[in-house]
Amino acid sequence: MRILLVEDDALLGDAIEAGLKQAGHAVDWVRDGVAAETALATGDYAALVLDLGLPRKGGLDVLRGLREKKRALPVLILTARDTVDDRIRGLDAGADDYLVKPFDLGELNARLRALLRRAGGQPAPQLAAAGVTLDPANRVVTHCGAAIEVSAKEFALLQALMQHAGRALSRSQLEEQLYGWGEEIGSNAVEVHIHNLRKKLGADTIRTLRGIGYVMAKDT
Repeated sequence: MRILLVEDDALLGDAIEAGLKQAGHAVDWVRDGVAAETALATGDYAALVLDLGLPRKGGLDVLRGLREKKRALPVLILTARDTVDDRIRGLDAGADDYLVKPFDLGELNARLRALLRRAGGQPAPQLAAAGVTLDPANRVVTHCGAAIEVSAKEFALLQALMQHAGRALSRSQLEEQLYGWGEEIGSNAVEVHIHNLRKKLGADTIRTLRGIGYVMAKDT
């Protein structure tokens, strides 16, 4: 999933970016509120990880602007402001969750997984479609009960397709979810990942709809 990280502390931002990427996310990192609004206006993100004490424009103002535009993007606030009133203001401004610094990267990733599940209307922690089960927390894929080895990009692509099972996603939509700023995208990268997944999971697991994109069937 593609995440927008808004954090002005270079050391902390670098650590969070590395942790999110290790968890399989594509990450775009900006360091002030104005840059955050620009990124939100031009990028397609699964979630926003937002610091409050930002240069140029505060995190709460960014959040209020996002909600005023009726954007339902999941938002996780990261902040050193730990009073009850601060948490109330953040949640009332439209945040979905609130994590106080310092925090554990494992907890950050767990909270993000929960936000993404709720946003996708998925109550269970695992995804299941077309005989495939995907466990985001443990990064395990099984097919008909057998564990399958997949690369990080294959896992991310499969997760995107399974979260939208029954719905076609175009190549550009998949690229948006798989790659962050500065990552080189081969002209046929998505097709290569799809080919590899079909070899591992079966040719009929992911269907091609010509001129439209790729779709994974729902479990019946």
